[in-house]
Amino acid sequence: MLGWRFLLLTLQLFQLLIVVRVILSWVVSPFSRNPAVEAIRRVTDAVLGPIRGALPATTGFDFSPIIAIFVLRIVQQVVVNAMPY
Repeated sequence: MLGWRFLLLTLQLFQLLIVVRVILSWVVSPFSRNPAVEAIRRVTDAVLGPIRGALPATTGFDFSPIIAIFVLRIVQQVVVNAMPY
């Protein structure tokens, strides 16, 4: 049971980090060398990078965070349904 809860917490944390990254993209320079910003970018790039590669190029708007959060929510729901109660 603890493993399932840890997985759910990890999925929620990833969603939160993606939202934080989107907000940071509005207020922080893309060339920022802040260690916290770089850490968030590295962690979220693990999920966002492959999605960006699969999407067609669009001008001015990155849809990968929306898709990533949507997929993470689906995975989260599958985990909740698979949890033994």
